[in-house]
Amino acid sequence: MANTRNIPISKAKRQPRRKVRPAVKDQKVVLFNKPFDVLCQFTDQEGRKTLADFVNIPNIYAAGRLDRDSEGLLVLTNDGKLQHKLANPKKKTAKVYWVQVEGAPTEQDLDRLRNGVELKDGPTLPAKVSIIKEPNVWERTPPIRQRASIPTTWLKLSIIEGRNRQVRRMTAHIGFPTLRLIRYSVGKWTIDNIKNGEFAILSTEKSNKDN
Repeated sequence: MANTRNIPISKAKRQPRRKVRPAVKDQKVVLFNKPFDVLCQFTDQEGRKTLADFVNIPNIYAAGRLDRDSEGLLVLTNDGKLQHKLANPKKKTAKVYWVQVEGAPTEQDLDRLRNGVELKDGPTLPAKVSIIKEPNVWERTPPIRQRASIPTTWLKLSIIEGRNRQVRRMTAHIGFPTLRLIRYSVGKWTIDNIKNGEFAILSTEKSNKDN
């Protein structure tokens, strides 16, 4: 019997198989303005609303997540390299959010976010944040629960991280719970001119130029 103990394992067996990136002409980038109460996935066994109820393009997936109770920009693609770039905090892709909080934070309150706050899963990186006028956005269904005796404030907040429910946890940490959260942009891409519940398909040339 031949001695097979010293036969080397091939590289193909030792190394994980790498995903093949689509050819440029086949790469797809879709910008979706996600409504409230929609899951950031294409299937759900419980019958809840998913991306499939709004986007009918096959073989694309979300580059990063957006919570069910959050709204705004979600980037969908079939390009694994782009997905990794947008989801990886080391790539420092800025995500800008419009955040409606309960109460009236001062600049001193916001400085805590600018300096980073300590959450249960560790400190956050410094955020860029400012008070803004109420943006011209669609009505949410259902509307937020707002108490007549307590004012609300809109913030523009930019981070490069993407932890689970991070923005909500950050504002709650400084004493101003988030009532409504809309992601306005990811990198150079925004929800400008995309109605809530609708999507835009980027040309291959434009998506590669921007990223």
